[in-house]
Amino acid sequence: MSPKGTEIEKARSIVSSDPLVIERGDGVLTLINNDAPINRMSLEYMDALEAAVVEAANDSEVRVLVFTAAGDKNFSVGMDLKQLQSDAGRMRGFEAILDQRLRVLGLIERLAKPSIATLYGYCLGGGLELPLACHFRLAAREGAKIGLPELDLGTVPAWGGTARLTRCVGRDQALDMILRAKKIDGPGALRIGLVQEVHPLDQLKKAAHALALELAAMPPIAVAGVLSCVVGAAALPLEEALIVEREAVKRCAKSKDQFEGMMAFMEKRRPVFTGE
Repeated sequence: MSPKGTEIEKARSIVSSDPLVIERGDGVLTLINNDAPINRMSLEYMDALEAAVVEAANDSEVRVLVFTAAGDKNFSVGMDLKQLQSDAGRMRGFEAILDQRLRVLGLIERLAKPSIATLYGYCLGGGLELPLACHFRLAAREGAKIGLPELDLGTVPAWGGTARLTRCVGRDQALDMILRAKKIDGPGALRIGLVQEVHPLDQLKKAAHALALELAAMPPIAVAGVLSCVVGAAALPLEEALIVEREAVKRCAKSKDQFEGMMAFMEKRRPVFTGE
């Protein structure tokens, strides 16, 4: 994205019919599902989201992404099921729709920039699968209903939910949630390691933005290196993962940010990282 932003960037007080509203500033890109109160993940939303994530990946001014939704009722009830039977859904085809959603979540997960999701109200199906692809998940202390209840519809999670939830909370907790179509609250999600933090609902988005600013102040080259090691190399054998780590260290050693970090430490001041 250019420094001036795009046509879909709006103010925090959302007055727009766009399916995705984008806000940016201080290195943080906030992507808002604009379908209150239930914030379905429509075909149009996913098209806009894919374009925004691809742009953000290549925009050096964007250091952190925050995924949230309009209003304070629900993060998302997931896919707009009615669209699957609509003319638009039939024209695209079921397989193509699922392929796109898997592709977008894969892009988010592999970003060299941290991503944060806010979980509040209904976070069901795709409304949990998208946060599972993010690096940080913050939940509301009250009112959240988080789950993958696809078995109630006679099917299974289709956007990588089974795999990512298992990797996040372990086999037993994943089976308990999915096979029983359970919906857990924020404190329950924190207890099993599904989210890193819980906050009062009225402070959740502010907490996510504060975390985003904290992460945006970190050295981008080193951040990308950590993500390549912890996320990208997670499934590699130890010896191969150590090679990935060594390459990340070598990239940092050539950066101005590493010099700045060391000088700031010796001069007892806060470092200012530029991404160079």
